[in-house]
Amino acid sequence: MTANDLLAESVLANKQLLGRFLAGFDDGMRVRTAPSLPNHAAWNLGHCALVMSRVTERLDGQPLPDAEFIVGPKGDSQRFGTESVAFGSTPTSDHTTYPAFARCVQIFESACDRLAAAARAATPAQLDSTTQWGSSQTTLAMLVLRMSFHNGMHAGQISDLRRALGFKSVLA
Repeated sequence: MTANDLLAESVLANKQLLGRFLAGFDDGMRVRTAPSLPNHAAWNLGHCALVMSRVTERLDGQPLPDAEFIVGPKGDSQRFGTESVAFGSTPTSDHTTYPAFARCVQIFESACDRLAAAARAATPAQLDSTTQWGSSQTTLAMLVLRMSFHNGMHAGQISDLRRALGFKSVLA
């Protein structure tokens, strides 16, 4: 397995892992929160999709997909608003701010697939190049790998939310 394949497969494996924790969520539940757990399922999916899409931009030079994101504080039935799921944003229970649940999942999965494809197609020089991410510099290879950890953290948030909302375990 090449380094490119390893990076791509880490993203795809994480897509499947996070997906397991989505059982039981639907359009009505996608914006439900619980005490001390403010990030609901729709926000988590949109946030992970946006962050992965920003990494993909650095690899393939393509902008955010217009069919999945709209620049601004509010999304619609088909797209996430970039500011509504960006780092530091505050999730809202307003259903009209986020796409329908199935569309949230579709956008997340599409972002995983695009990032994996971009990682597979990247040259060694691209993966070794450095980029600014937040307040630090990192290589694009490390940034792709970081997305698996980032998505895993948000899978944990969804898992915690599932328990708080009384959902059955998906691990049993």
